[in-house]
Amino acid sequence: MARPRIVIIGAGFAGFTAARQLVKLSRGAADIVLLNPTDYFLYLPLLPEVSAAILEPRRVSVSLAEELPQVQVILGEADQFDLDGRTVGYTDPEGEKKTLGYHRLVIAVGSVNKLLPVPGVTEHAHGYRGIPEALYLRDHMTRQIEMADTADDPAERRARCTFVVVGAGYTGTEVAAQGVLYTAALTRHRSKLRGEPRWLLIDTADRVLPQLDVRLSKAADQTLRERGVEILLKSSVKQATAEGVQLNDGQFVATKSLIWCVGVRPDPLVAGLGLETQQGRLVVDEFLAVPGYPDVYACGDAAAVPDLTRPGEITGMTAQHATRQGSAVAKNIAASYGRGRRRAYKHHDLGFVVDLGGLDSAANPLGIPISGLLAKAVTRGYHLLSMPGNRVRVSADWLLDAVLPRQGVQLGLVPANAVPLDSAYPAAPPDTVVTDGQTES
Repeated sequence: MARPRIVIIGAGFAGFTAARQLVKLSRGAADIVLLNPTDYFLYLPLLPEVSAAILEPRRVSVSLAEELPQVQVILGEADQFDLDGRTVGYTDPEGEKKTLGYHRLVIAVGSVNKLLPVPGVTEHAHGYRGIPEALYLRDHMTRQIEMADTADDPAERRARCTFVVVGAGYTGTEVAAQGVLYTAALTRHRSKLRGEPRWLLIDTADRVLPQLDVRLSKAADQTLRERGVEILLKSSVKQATAEGVQLNDGQFVATKSLIWCVGVRPDPLVAGLGLETQQGRLVVDEFLAVPGYPDVYACGDAAAVPDLTRPGEITGMTAQHATRQGSAVAKNIAASYGRGRRRAYKHHDLGFVVDLGGLDSAANPLGIPISGLLAKAVTRGYHLLSMPGNRVRVSADWLLDAVLPRQGVQLGLVPANAVPLDSAYPAAPPDTVVTDGQTES
């Protein structure tokens, strides 16, 4: 019998966990291949701290080679699937087309920015899904403050000091909470701009963090307002231009900074498979297998996994579900080779954490809502436990940030044209649900 080859597409929370668990379960008896565009696992929940100059980008980038030494990591993007012939076609970083064969396949390609049909957003908004976007946003905020400091026109100065965040879910709330502290630090020694930065958080919902307990939502709302963040609820952007954004209530906000955090949608690769989808996600059974293809599994944001705790629904697009589904996939694949027995995926949420910067956080571990300093300790403790590496480096950066001023400099590594707002992808299908699961625990 040929030595089993298990190919995993994507090294996000689901793919990374599946690979790590398969290494343990296979005990060297299988070839495990991980296909991913980058050579690192990105710990997305801490990305807002990269933008706010708290963490360096390598802190949230965990080396796949170091953490998964027994896994063959191949750099490339999957673009063709022959499920009957058991092959995956991909393009490597230098544009060469190649093919991988497999005995078992795990599709864990994750998600991308969610777009809405708002004129001008694609051209003028900044997305938020990876290190390039986070580094660009950090440079952009720094540049706007520096240019505002030398602007002679008061209107230009106000526009450059105005930052608009669309989406008051996990990501948008954290970006606004961290961003307002960062711009305050940048203007501390600029007397002309002290108190000038203006942050707006816009959402169509009736409260921030609508996914959380009302008490946590109120605590986050209060924290943001105390820092001067203007929260516009039941509001939306009608149009974006180079001069600013037009809101649905007729108000025009002059700004050079539109940060798009409305949510995520499944990677468009899923739609190209020609298989059944639900809300844009690949349909799987309770064992995470694709119907009709028992050797193909899917998990994480790419998969419409039945939520056995809520019959008739599918699991949310969260890091918590993705991690546990990755582990479940690995165990079910091992069971297909006679090691253990396969089990249906069933998981109750253990709670969520939202870092609000400074000494503030909101969390509900095991359903118990807490806020303030205690929540901050829980939040950071959770992140350290969840990260597969770099814990000491992250802790060191947190300690340095607590005792030293932040370095507000432009690195200039990522130009604006290198981080388009998902313009390379087609519009999301009509049944795609807008969710914001980037920083969920």
